[in-house]
Amino acid sequence: MAREVPFALLLAAFSLAASDLTKLEIVVTNQAGKPVEQAEVIVKFVQGRSVKKFGAQVHKSWEVRSSQEGIAKIPAIPQGKILIQVNAKNYQTFGQTFDVQEDEKTIEVTLKPPQPQYTAHP
Repeated sequence: MAREVPFALLLAAFSLAASDLTKLEIVVTNQAGKPVEQAEVIVKFVQGRSVKKFGAQVHKSWEVRSSQEGIAKIPAIPQGKILIQVNAKNYQTFGQTFDVQEDEKTIEVTLKPPQPQYTAHP
């Protein structure tokens, strides 16, 4: 009986630590609604609940590429404010900070075409 109590406490600690993480899915499309493949998706943890895993280092930034369907899946990230930056050839760079508090979240990103260049010289 005495051994069951520490095990139950340890199990509760792991479940609390797991609830402070979010699985993130980012869907990258263009203005026509078509998926943008091979877009570079950078996710950085800015601030919020920092989870300590008994001495293990917790990742705070990820760099992935979107699939053919325009989906980039990020492994478990600490909940709080995150910065998402998306770069793709022939599109403007997207960057925005999001507040993530859910266990799973899907964020939709729409990329715009580049703006024309302007010159002061005719």
